[in-house]
Amino acid sequence: MDDCIFCKIVKGEIPSKKIYEDDEILAFHDVSPQAPVHFLLIPKKHIRNIMELDTSDTALLGRLLFKAQELAVDLGCGEKGARFVINCKENGGQTVDHLHVHVLGGRPLDWPPG
Repeated sequence: MDDCIFCKIVKGEIPSKKIYEDDEILAFHDVSPQAPVHFLLIPKKHIRNIMELDTSDTALLGRLLFKAQELAVDLGCGEKGARFVINCKENGGQTVDHLHVHVLGGRPLDWPPG
């Protein structure tokens, strides 16, 4: 998608503070962190949201979530935990139409959020 901010980050057109990258996944720090640890993981493949996954995307989603927990541990959240969030569409609070996982940690997080 030419107008997708996350696709532009994948292409290197917009800078990001990368944490991890491979052929299918990119992880980077959130530009407006809500916790001491706050990063995003995105598939490089443009998928608008979790409701638009295809059967062929199941392995990719599994890798994305596995990498999310692995990076959370690497960034110091292994002992006390973290929050893993996938917002979906307008009512779910999704602000960028590209599937992404927020990982937040490093402090206690209230529920419900906000």
